[in-house]
Amino acid sequence: MKKRLIIIDANSLIHRAFHALPPLTTKKGELVNAVYGFLLVFFRAIKDFQPDYIVACFDFPAPNFRHQEYRQYKAKRPKAPIELYSQIPKVKEILKAFDVPIFEKEGFEADDIIGTIAFLSPVETIILSGDSDTLQLVNAQTKVYSLRRGIKDIALYGETEVEEKYGILPSQLLDFKALRGDPSDNIPGVLGIGEKTAAEIIQGFGTIGNLYEEIEQNSDRAKKLKQGVKEKLVTNKELAFLSKKLVTIRKDVPLEFKIQDAEWTGYNRQKAEATLRQLEFFSLTEKLPD
Repeated sequence: MKKRLIIIDANSLIHRAFHALPPLTTKKGELVNAVYGFLLVFFRAIKDFQPDYIVACFDFPAPNFRHQEYRQYKAKRPKAPIELYSQIPKVKEILKAFDVPIFEKEGFEADDIIGTIAFLSPVETIILSGDSDTLQLVNAQTKVYSLRRGIKDIALYGETEVEEKYGILPSQLLDFKALRGDPSDNIPGVLGIGEKTAAEIIQGFGTIGNLYEEIEQNSDRAKKLKQGVKEKLVTNKELAFLSKKLVTIRKDVPLEFKIQDAEWTGYNRQKAEATLRQLEFFSLTEKLPD
């Protein structure tokens, strides 16, 4: 039987749960809606995939290498409310109660840690995430269990599903975003190139490296580009390559990761129940994974 690893993109799930669920407070007045939503998705993933290994990855709360490359990285993103940030330590407590190892690294984002662990994983890997950034990591061994709307609409993306959605390979999503940009992270892309045009260009040229090489050589395929599109591409060449660098998830974060350390043979049920009761999640004690 195939062994399976679940990698949890913790920050993205916490953010999604916080915004998807109405305020939920304990008797002490502590907001715990994000923790509750996180647990619902966590329990569902365990039930659906019966993992042999689990790890959780978090963003490190400090600027990372992308900010050094581009000072405006995520500059337009509104700061999350303190009510959201205050729930992150509670999620970490929950994960410790379930004996799930936690990874975070100064100078890197959770996505880079996820990419590195997925790259190092010798087993089938499922990334549990609240956003689409990790779809670039999809390959024959790695899939993404992605929240689409709220926390109940979840889809499993393999290579086929990514191609059906975007019309390109998972590995080409980097080049796609290099052209289209990503407003949520303030990644510029090529100004004036939208989603449809970016997809068509990557379908034709494969990568932005090939694209710019053919434009320089004035190849037959490059001649077929609309003049206005070609001018935008040439004018914003540096931004395109910078954008690709920013959207590329690293797979070489210096981590001490061994798959055996992530083995999930069970957990201390008594400890887990006590943690849930502290948060007043009495109904969730009945949904604890076997």
